[in-house]
Amino acid sequence: MTAENGIPGGRKERAAAALAVGKTLVAAAAEAGVAERTLRNWRRDAGFLARVQEYRSEFFSRATGLLSGLSADAAAALGQLLQSGDGKIVLAAARAILEAGPRLREQGELVERLEALERAAQQKKKGERHVS
Repeated sequence: MTAENGIPGGRKERAAAALAVGKTLVAAAAEAGVAERTLRNWRRDAGFLARVQEYRSEFFSRATGLLSGLSADAAAALGQLLQSGDGKIVLAAARAILEAGPRLREQGELVERLEALERAAQQKKKGERHVS
């Protein structure tokens, strides 16, 4: 049984999802249909806290995907604003483009470097397992 937004219907799952999006303990307990004390006890469990983090990562990943999909439209809109003829609008659009470009490039480079480090760490682990 699943609840809205693909969140499984169990009380622990609803509580974990509510905490993952920043709801207070009181609000998360109410949303999950459990007592605050119960939720406090669950928060002492490493498995429950890991589930909260999993939800947080999943929700952030979804948001990132949505923003990625909108990025092309945003860039096109900035490009159109460059043709507006209004000096203030052109300047604001140009500034936004010039500020975003280097940040996006740096972010892409950081992702590539992180992925390379992760691959190297995995290869090292594989090598250590074969030696043991």
